[in-house]
Amino acid sequence: MAQILIVDDDAQLRQSFGKILEGEGFEVRAAPSGEAGVDEVAAAPPDLVIMDVRMPGITGIQAMRQMRASCPGLPVIIMTAYGGTETAIEATKLGAFDYILKPFDIPDILRLIGQALNAGRLARARVAIAPDEGQAAQEDALVGQSRAMQEVFKAIGRAAPTEALVLIRGESGTGKELVAASIHRLSARARGPFITVNCPAIPEHLLESELFGHVKGAFTGAGTSRRGLFVAASGGSILLDEIGDIPMSVQTKLLRVLQEHEVRPVGSSDNVAVDVRILASTNQDLEGRIASGQFRQDLFYRLNVLTITTPSLRVRQEDIPLLAAHFLAQSCAEMRLPPKVLGPEAVACLAERPWPGNVRELQNFIRRLAVFCPGAQVELAHLRQAEGGTGGPGPCATQAEPLAPYKEAKAHVLDGFTKRYVEQVLERSGGNISAAARISGIERVSLQKILKRMGAGGKDDGPPEG
Repeated sequence: MAQILIVDDDAQLRQSFGKILEGEGFEVRAAPSGEAGVDEVAAAPPDLVIMDVRMPGITGIQAMRQMRASCPGLPVIIMTAYGGTETAIEATKLGAFDYILKPFDIPDILRLIGQALNAGRLARARVAIAPDEGQAAQEDALVGQSRAMQEVFKAIGRAAPTEALVLIRGESGTGKELVAASIHRLSARARGPFITVNCPAIPEHLLESELFGHVKGAFTGAGTSRRGLFVAASGGSILLDEIGDIPMSVQTKLLRVLQEHEVRPVGSSDNVAVDVRILASTNQDLEGRIASGQFRQDLFYRLNVLTITTPSLRVRQEDIPLLAAHFLAQSCAEMRLPPKVLGPEAVACLAERPWPGNVRELQNFIRRLAVFCPGAQVELAHLRQAEGGTGGPGPCATQAEPLAPYKEAKAHVLDGFTKRYVEQVLERSGGNISAAARISGIERVSLQKILKRMGAGGKDDGPPEG
């Protein structure tokens, strides 16, 4: 049962809205002010907060900033009777899932609640990233706390409950198939099949038969009739992976499926109705392929209903430590190795390194690390072994730069990582040093020393802890 916290100074709204939500099967908590809402979240984070903007004391925007400092993945829906651009921009910038104008329609807010809860579940789906949690990391988890990934979680939360076609775009190795799987898992079709078609891997002369099926005798070797993957996915979802590589001859027939929701098996004169949700992914520049005559413009318009773009790893570097820990736990479990952890120098090195192959490249590298590290902690030397053990520059250096002395290189990497990390944690805490200390796990006195060394500021909000 999902738990929802209503924060509003209007007692009548809290009571009437709370009863409606309880009637929908939610567990409801309420707070009469922003300060009380912050305390409620700190005491026991709910699954979702629905909060007014204008209240006595701190505003809903200020309260949300504090709530997200202590609970970064918490979805928040802002309610306001004043639909000004400033409120919308500020709420979105701070990470609100959405905002809704008062008075609101109950069906609208219930639909929005479902989408926000889905996004929250994804944001919390980072189970067992540390070996001492006693579980293997989820193989299909979407991992990330960066703003870029929070936007992806929001988009999935909004898209999943609909029947709309979703086009997932992004570079290779950024997790497009995981996004599609999450959409299916959070949709009304979750109990149905989820079928992925790797379009480029199927020869052109077989792709049509694989997708749409064929009848006996349709071509040489067709000794029996066969249903296609669209029919096999009936009641569920089908992902057309790398749809940008589908040949033009199949694009024409795929367009009919999208328009009419029916397929015609190869060699048949009859159409077969299909009940399937279509998801598609591509790393191609579809607009460029349209211009060069390699992709149908009308098919693009049919596909481009809802679009989710998966971010490259270079724009979400702050997720690398989390991803690396997740993949290390997963790899050790898969290969039946003792649990291992990443040393701080190894984490800093991984965070500095470019990953042109994105998350997939990082995952494969961590798998090698799990093998090359014989002990319980991964160190820099193990990274160099996993890189190939050739005595080359290693994963934290480039061919164009001379290799610096160990202590100098280590200090440079750690300082760069520390600077980026502290900047991010201060942004998330709204500059509040005590909140930043809680999020980071660094004692406040130590964090203040780091800030002083960096020449950075923050809101000093009380005496030193401890």
